[in-house]
Amino acid sequence: MNKVVIIGAGKGGTALIEILHKDPLVKIVGIADTHTDAPGLDLARRLGIPSVTDYRLLMKDKIDIVIDVTGSRAVRDALEEEPSHIEVIGGLSAKFMWQLIEERIKSKVMKEELRSRYSFENMVGKNDSMLEIYRLIPKIAKTNSTVLIEGESGTGKELIAHSIHQFSLREDKPFIRVNCAALAESLLESELFGHVKGAFTGALTHKLGRFELADGGTLFLDEIGEIGPSTQVKLLRVVQDGEIEKVGDSRRIKVDVRLIAATNKNLLEAIKTKEFRQDLYYRLRVVPIALPPLRERKDDIPLLVDHFMSRFNKEMGRKVSQVSPKAMVILKAYDFPGNIRELQNIIEHAMVFCSGDTLEAEHIQKDIQPTGREIIGQVIEKEDPLQAMERELILNALGQTGWNYKKTAEKLRMSRTTLWRKMKEYSLSKPKMVSN
Repeated sequence: MNKVVIIGAGKGGTALIEILHKDPLVKIVGIADTHTDAPGLDLARRLGIPSVTDYRLLMKDKIDIVIDVTGSRAVRDALEEEPSHIEVIGGLSAKFMWQLIEERIKSKVMKEELRSRYSFENMVGKNDSMLEIYRLIPKIAKTNSTVLIEGESGTGKELIAHSIHQFSLREDKPFIRVNCAALAESLLESELFGHVKGAFTGALTHKLGRFELADGGTLFLDEIGEIGPSTQVKLLRVVQDGEIEKVGDSRRIKVDVRLIAATNKNLLEAIKTKEFRQDLYYRLRVVPIALPPLRERKDDIPLLVDHFMSRFNKEMGRKVSQVSPKAMVILKAYDFPGNIRELQNIIEHAMVFCSGDTLEAEHIQKDIQPTGREIIGQVIEKEDPLQAMERELILNALGQTGWNYKKTAEKLRMSRTTLWRKMKEYSLSKPKMVSN
């Protein structure tokens, strides 16, 4: 076991303590700093590591390594007089060491943050179509088959892609995302496959492409329906052979990448209009996943609202714990053309203006709240408009009374027995997150 003394308890010393105290081959004999309020000294005390203001007090024991992160010439000169068996790391070497460690710590924190945001547990829903997808993900993840995720914008395609990667054997390898719609075709080819120096005007150096960066891991191609004919041909070759060619180079490079693609376009229609290659479509669609829009899974809205409220409570320091019946009626009546992403933004907006523990209708932006005329227009489109109107009327009354069945029955001029029968007929049940 190596016995180590750290001189300097500032940013560098703190970073060194955080990583070295976990190493079974290292024992931190102590840390020294002339400033008694240095952050590393406090950390050392909490970890039970001796801390002093004069490093010479720590040199009485047999020491193997001294790491000096102070940058002080006086300290450096004094350390030169220490016994020759002690290895001294100082100056630029020490600075490089703690900066490298700090970057690793930051990288780990960022990775954990991404993992928590895109984890399987963040996929919320009880809708039958979503439950089937959740059951499939662990099975899909165990293979290397290409996956095509289809769905409208905002339905959670990237979350599904991250979850497949998380459950796979490639979890510890890179997950690289490319938005194919954000780049012109010439730039997209360079971005995906890389280029060699001099391949085109402005190519002053060699560049690694996303396929190379994702080697061993997963490459997520979002908005795959937007790529042009030339890129489609090159992508087909990669899917078939597992090899890429950099722009400006004829040499082939082998890559090991799990490919997941996503689109909000109808690719079968794009095939008919010759905008998308049929052979590439079927190569990508080995495992298809179709995500339903939020308007087709409204039974998930209360669960999603609860999920986003919990997230924004943490981010905003709020304590919103429930949604009023009227607010929930408004949310369930809206069709969400922007899907889950739009619901997330609506809840974030509402919580900005909610100062209590209950999210009320008044906190929801007015442009999504339906007028009486809009409600009538919506129900007329239903298969049985009169039944649809009655359902909306009962639901609205329940919302206004806070789901008090006696008051609702009185408001609608019907008996409680009739109300119960109608609620059962129209599958109306009290949301879990309503205030009493």
